[in-house]
Amino acid sequence: MYTNTFNQIAKRISNGGLLVCMMLVFFSCKKENYVDYTPKLNTLPPIINTVTGLNNRALALSSVVYGDWIIIKGQNLGTTLKVEFSTVAAADSLFSSDDTTVTVKIPSNLPDPANNPITITTKYGKAVYSIKILQPAPVIASFTPGAGGAGTEVTLTGDYFLGVTSVKLNTTDLAVVSSSKTQIKVTIPSTITGGYFFVTTPSGTTKAAISYGLGYVIFADALTTGWSNTSYSTTATLTNTNNVLRGTNSIKTNYTVGFGGFRLTKATPAVSTTGYSAVKFSVYGSTNSGGYKIRVILNGSSTATYTLTLPTTLGVWTQIEVPLSSLGNPATISSIELKEYSGKIFEVFFDDIGLF
Repeated sequence: MYTNTFNQIAKRISNGGLLVCMMLVFFSCKKENYVDYTPKLNTLPPIINTVTGLNNRALALSSVVYGDWIIIKGQNLGTTLKVEFSTVAAADSLFSSDDTTVTVKIPSNLPDPANNPITITTKYGKAVYSIKILQPAPVIASFTPGAGGAGTEVTLTGDYFLGVTSVKLNTTDLAVVSSSKTQIKVTIPSTITGGYFFVTTPSGTTKAAISYGLGYVIFADALTTGWSNTSYSTTATLTNTNNVLRGTNSIKTNYTVGFGGFRLTKATPAVSTTGYSAVKFSVYGSTNSGGYKIRVILNGSSTATYTLTLPTTLGVWTQIEVPLSSLGNPATISSIELKEYSGKIFEVFFDDIGLF
């Protein structure tokens, strides 16, 4: 009896030992076969090889433009801390990286019109890559004054004027008095007094949307001989000396009744439109005029009209150019009317009225 009991105990101990041995072997083997798939970041200094766009990632680029998304290709880029273009750092939210690429958006404003080297800073060093990063083509938003004779200084306002190489009025080169990223000042020569401005930078050439000068003057300091003020439900002061675009006078216009009309009329003969393409004038908005409408009417026509909304930016002069094609292409002009068309009472100023 005792012998059988002893044998049973020994058997159980033997089986338990075997189980322990098997478990030790299993966990030992599992430890030896464990593979760590966590990505290993390279601790070497970064290297930049090429720059590509997002659409064609195989094509290395020699130049890019402010605001572009690009891919910087190289080595050891996984710990990128900062991406700089010249001295301007890309926003943290606008770049991502792995060991061989950095995807980043170029800032929209950089200190140079073309030469803005890329610098990548990682935990383990820096890499610099030279590539042309060009500003966009120049943008001409406005210029003032809208007309003037020889010697007139004109200020062009816009963006991306850095590195300006030329400013022309049609094909005539203009003397540049000063320039910055958003403004250029030029002088009008005696050889030309009207046309379109062209601004050229390393990124291209842009033509102004509105012409400079007046081919035929209706009002500039005073009415041209043969023209008279025939306004109705409106008080028009033609000798106003406040808020003058250029010279000494502008026209202070008070629309005293809704749908009143500031109107100028030409005595016989009417003015031929041959050689002209647009009606031009400048307007200066004052209190409560922003956003109201004015209808441009030639020769009292009720059908060939053009309605515009006054600028919401008050206290500045804005040039308005209305193509004659939008006014029925009349062969002659005997009157021009700027009719209040919002049913409101307000005050504005007009200057440099004529044809181009």
